[in-house]
Amino acid sequence: MLKFNKKTNHWNKQFFDSVELNNATFLDYMNRFKKIATSMFEWINLPSSMDSRQLELDLFFNGQCVLLKDKNLGFINTKCSNKGNLNIYGLPTSLNCYAFSYNQYRTLYTGLEGISDNKLEEYRNSSAILVMNDWERVPTANTLQLFAYRLYECERTCDVNIKAQKTPILITIDEKQRLMLENYYSQYDGNQPFIFGDKHQLNLDTLKAINTSAPFVALDIMEYKKKIWNEALTFLGINNIIEEKKERLVTDEANSNNELINLNLQSFLAPRKLACKQFNELFGFTGDKEIDVRVRSDLRNIIKNAMSVVQDFKETENIENINIKEA
Repeated sequence: MLKFNKKTNHWNKQFFDSVELNNATFLDYMNRFKKIATSMFEWINLPSSMDSRQLELDLFFNGQCVLLKDKNLGFINTKCSNKGNLNIYGLPTSLNCYAFSYNQYRTLYTGLEGISDNKLEEYRNSSAILVMNDWERVPTANTLQLFAYRLYECERTCDVNIKAQKTPILITIDEKQRLMLENYYSQYDGNQPFIFGDKHQLNLDTLKAINTSAPFVALDIMEYKKKIWNEALTFLGINNIIEEKKERLVTDEANSNNELINLNLQSFLAPRKLACKQFNELFGFTGDKEIDVRVRSDLRNIIKNAMSVVQDFKETENIENINIKEA
């Protein structure tokens, strides 16, 4: 927010610009992560009345959502919250299913229920399939907010450090001349080639500059920022080994990285696959009509790309002990 300076009787716009840029930087990284996370999976054969975009957004922000059949709307997906007791597996026995202008309470389908044929259609219209983002139903946004915060800190620290190379000084001046000096500085900060000042207004006796000798560390921070970004991609299950230098690609590190990436990816994919299986069971979808979910990226090609990088390094350096096994 804006700060009002009682001494100078004006608003501190510099502070407002800084806060605005801080917020914009953090939100920018969150939006980048959101675009990646919500585009990772492709839902196959979803009924036309369902929306895979909203489904992934609900999983990203809420960690869970539901698939259900409504008497009037047909097959739909909505947000959900827990309701009722927990079953033997720690899942809610019923769910509050809600969306824009929609709200219903539904029984959780688990496959444990013994349902007679004459009550099957009634059960289909009163139950819901729980879709979990991961086995703990934790929103992806929770972790990515931490990564976005660290990236925001790196980005803004680099901005300040680069700015310090341009103005590595601390200026002291009489408070009465503060506003005038700020106007002069805004011209300097705006890269104006000439700045004109009134020598009668500026009291050079009280104007002092202290050199802060700010070291240039932006390059090191940018390297640290890359590591944070790659760690975030690993969390999402996205291969980032090709971002590393060839010299770092050794057998154990490469294989370990691929295993961790695959496990992280499966932690998101497996619960979605289970929801598809339950949906097909409950509503009798078979063969070509079965709904499914898969990873949009071709991970096999990504692994082959990484293998190609290693092979190039082996040929260049005449090294024979580097190998990456296909997942």
